[in-house]
Amino acid sequence: MKYIINIKSIKPLGCLAVAACLLAGCTKNFQDYNTNPFGVTNEDLNKDFRLLGEPLKQVQQAIYFATPAWNTQLQQNLIGDVYSGYMTPPTPFAGNTNNMTYALVDGWNTYPWDDAYNSVMAPVQGVFRNAGTDFPEFVAWAKILKVEAMHRVSDIYGPVIYSKYGQINADGSISYDSQQGAYNAFFTDLDEAISVLTPLAQNAAAKTFSSFDLAYGGDYAKWVKFANTLRLRLAIRIAYVDPVKAKSEGEAALANPIGLLTANEDNLDINIGTTTHPLNVINNSWGDIRMGAPMESYLNGYNDLRASKYFVPATDAVVAGQLKGIRCGVNIDAKGRYGNYSALTNFNSLIQLMTAAEAWFLKSEAALRGWSGAGDAKTNYETGITTSFAQFGLDASAYINNSVSKPEAYTDPKSITAGENDILTGSPYLSTITIKWDDGASFEQKLERVITQKWLAMYPDGQEAWSEFRRTGYPKLFPVVVNNSGGAISTTDFIKRINFAQSERNTNPNGVAAATGMLGGPDTGGTPLWWDTH
Repeated sequence: MKYIINIKSIKPLGCLAVAACLLAGCTKNFQDYNTNPFGVTNEDLNKDFRLLGEPLKQVQQAIYFATPAWNTQLQQNLIGDVYSGYMTPPTPFAGNTNNMTYALVDGWNTYPWDDAYNSVMAPVQGVFRNAGTDFPEFVAWAKILKVEAMHRVSDIYGPVIYSKYGQINADGSISYDSQQGAYNAFFTDLDEAISVLTPLAQNAAAKTFSSFDLAYGGDYAKWVKFANTLRLRLAIRIAYVDPVKAKSEGEAALANPIGLLTANEDNLDINIGTTTHPLNVINNSWGDIRMGAPMESYLNGYNDLRASKYFVPATDAVVAGQLKGIRCGVNIDAKGRYGNYSALTNFNSLIQLMTAAEAWFLKSEAALRGWSGAGDAKTNYETGITTSFAQFGLDASAYINNSVSKPEAYTDPKSITAGENDILTGSPYLSTITIKWDDGASFEQKLERVITQKWLAMYPDGQEAWSEFRRTGYPKLFPVVVNNSGGAISTTDFIKRINFAQSERNTNPNGVAAATGMLGGPDTGGTPLWWDTH
């Protein structure tokens, strides 16, 4: 991680982010992206659709950046991947005063925002302008991709610039949507996109964007399945804060005749070709990420066969041969202390954004909530586990019938701060939930089972896992031991969000000020998002 290891490098990185923002225009120079100085005609577009397809290829690659790896590290790895409990750096970045110890680094945390507006919103707006009403399938596809990208951004910061993108106010600012307003706009875009693509999928229409589709080869039916599942994901996300809207949107997704993702061949995996997966670079080349302690606790405690597919045994002399993770937010004095704890296994050339297993767990929770069309909670739960195991060529039959195993207690033989090893079975921070479904369990116990298994199945997508943890409190994770937030973030309540982007505070201060008023609290990592009522 050559760009951010040293505390003195944080300021240059922040400057680079601002410089990139100014060069690219961030959210304010949107017309520069969307005005073709040479003009474009329908005849031009009809030739090979490049003016529509190439921008959307860029969008697919920007939802989770594959290269450069340091961008991915800042876009997701040092935010969602660590806060989800999946991974933890063995590296004491900035003298261990960093995101992991709740001292949020603005120069790092502007990247999810800048990436989204420079490489998603701007090209999508260009597609809308060029496609007009003549190429509705491209507009529909662009809307689906935009929602997938931007809900992740909203789930990091809260309010976002979405429906008012490109609308410059008299004072030069651009207005944010509240998170509730953004979610409502997400649902509208998904509904419109699904309405366009569903009949095309049913009638086996020509695959006009097949040359640019890095996931499904232009298959309309699979994009409808994904859009339905995304709609269900977002409906479940707001189930506590707006149950009426959640039920309506969720049932609409479940009722669509094309259906949801059901099998692993439906998984939304973005093909990055010959590019090395960024986690391989961060993990292998830099040694900057390792297994998180919660993964050790759950995978080992459950004797989960996926453990060897996710991580490799530690090589440190003290824990050699074990799956050994690192707690997030502990005292790391040097990279050598934890550098030989369990590394990640290598990833192939696919960026995983959604799996069929997740869809089954979403249906299971929808069934728990009594939503029409969701089916049986137990069947969906067990199918979710089976589908996840099958993704790695594993048999889940014994696992789903295991009514005894529980997450194991975690201890760290190399800890250097008092309190790091006081996590005992039965404490508020270590679950005692078992695997096998129990129809007689309470709603909360059933929900914990569903979310815990969904968390295990969604690896390595830490952004989505972190969102679900904040929404439900599951799976139960370990709190930080070292909290350098100065009281802004609660140790026991965990981090809730990331501060608004530095680039926005520099270029759109009035917009940020108004957006802060939408939060219901200060612009800190301790203020919950709209849907986070846990």
